[in-house]
Amino acid sequence: MTKEFRGDMRPKDARFAIVVSKYNDSITSKLLAGAVETLREHEAADDAIDVAWVPGAWEIPLVADRLAKTQHYAAIICLGAVIRGETTHDQHINRHVSISLGQTSLETGVPVLMGVLTCNSLEQAINRSGGTVGNKGVECAEAALEMVSLLRQLPSNK
Repeated sequence: MTKEFRGDMRPKDARFAIVVSKYNDSITSKLLAGAVETLREHEAADDAIDVAWVPGAWEIPLVADRLAKTQHYAAIICLGAVIRGETTHDQHINRHVSISLGQTSLETGVPVLMGVLTCNSLEQAINRSGGTVGNKGVECAEAALEMVSLLRQLPSNK
């Protein structure tokens, strides 16, 4: 019979770090609230959730990498909001953040979830931080919970 692995939403004493950008904090604070509430709803203890505030989205990968390399956290949830302006600046930030977070996850074996909104307008960001399209912070916390459980089921590479 085929063996199937599926994660669940129970943290089982896991520690979580959340790296959140202060830039666009009217958006990122809602993402953070959604992530923390979701972790708590799934029985993550308050003292098992650490939050690190960074100046902007560009700085998220450095802090996420530092936290992941400690192997102290079961998952790192990264939250930010990059909103397109008049130049291509947003594209450079988005590329840096997404590639860097993926690389950290692969290098450390720690799930690094990207909840950095990459929106064309403030309205889109509002809709994705608790508005009509949901809350990306909630989605990232759910994915973190599932990945922690899934990785604990898989054979170790040690």
